[in-house]
Amino acid sequence: MKTIENTFSVEKAEDSSGFLLWQVTNLWQREIKKVLEPYDLTHSQFVLMASIHWLTLNNVDVTQIVLSSHTKIDPMTTSTVLRTLQSKELIQRKEHSTDTRAKTVKLTASGEKRIIPAIKTVEAFDASFFSVLLEQTHSFNQNLLSLLTQPIDEHAKE
Repeated sequence: MKTIENTFSVEKAEDSSGFLLWQVTNLWQREIKKVLEPYDLTHSQFVLMASIHWLTLNNVDVTQIVLSSHTKIDPMTTSTVLRTLQSKELIQRKEHSTDTRAKTVKLTASGEKRIIPAIKTVEAFDASFFSVLLEQTHSFNQNLLSLLTQPIDEHAKE
């Protein structure tokens, strides 16, 4: 009988950080989709609108590039989602006052009316979902931040 060589570096699937992250992310996103249904928002639309709200509250001049950087959503997708939000009359995009290549973005009154309760709903869901971490929540978030800020080796992508 021929033996199949193990191509994996782990003995069990639970030992693979990437696989676990993928599973948790899928579970979390599936549930987020459900809580956002009453607001008629996709997850990407929610993230961009919530980020506009957050950045505005923190006195940041919100442009598409700032949003893309803040959310880690690529610029083309950011632009596409913002166009959809604009067609729903939830945001306004205007030419930037000093940079002709940039567009400023702000929530409309209708957008604010929709995003504020949606944020409260998502935050309540997140509090429940991540509650199993208890006092480890801060270190979990620090670990996620470490992953977000690490330099990516171009050769590792291949």
